[in-house]
Amino acid sequence: MSQNSNDGDKRSARERLRAERERDKVAERRRRQFKVAAVVVGVLAVATAVGATVAGLGREEAGSQSAKPVTVGQRSAPAKLTVYEDFRCPACAQFENAFRSTVKSLQRAGKLKAEYHLVTLIDGNMGGRGSREAANAALCARDKGKFAQYHDVLYQNQPSEQKDAFADTGRLIRLAGKVDGLVDASFKECVTSGRHEAQVKRSDEAFNESGHQGTPTVLLDGKNLYGDQSNPLTPDRLRKLVEAKS
Repeated sequence: MSQNSNDGDKRSARERLRAERERDKVAERRRRQFKVAAVVVGVLAVATAVGATVAGLGREEAGSQSAKPVTVGQRSAPAKLTVYEDFRCPACAQFENAFRSTVKSLQRAGKLKAEYHLVTLIDGNMGGRGSREAANAALCARDKGKFAQYHDVLYQNQPSEQKDAFADTGRLIRLAGKVDGLVDASFKECVTSGRHEAQVKRSDEAFNESGHQGTPTVLLDGKNLYGDQSNPLTPDRLRKLVEAKS
């Protein structure tokens, strides 16, 4: 009996030891599984955050390439001048050179803001790339807060529309040298790479869908004044109309 009892005790001790070892193995497997699961959750969380960030950047980039116009002047100004223009368009240059000082004076006074929609009508009618390249370069200047100054330089130095000289990005960059602080490596890269061509294309498409027939189209608070040949718009008349809204 004693021997049998000792053998039984030994077997019981070995069985308890095996059971404890098995429990330890099971516990260790669970700890490893938990660690793996935690790592996976962490990776998924990071991936989700990165994905959301990338999506946000994509939306931001898409927004930056929208057909929104370039606004010059105080956004709170009571009157809004909407201008559809093509940098190759001689009539656009005539409008700008005749009305520039009046528009700028009203902008400085906080009475008028101007929204410029960039159009590539001449490229479409006559061939070439000058309208598109100049519009892209103007948006590159906008990126540096120099749109208005560069916009004026382009119209003051507009070549013949038949020559399509604005298709030469080197010429556009040289003209940008007339604007203090505009030309640097990022501006040159923006111009030569056509960074904003997608936005220019959408702006031109929006013009085609607007129902307006030509450039320049000039609206004051939505009313087309420049196209009324029976009562031509003059700088003095524009000033009076804007000041009446102040």
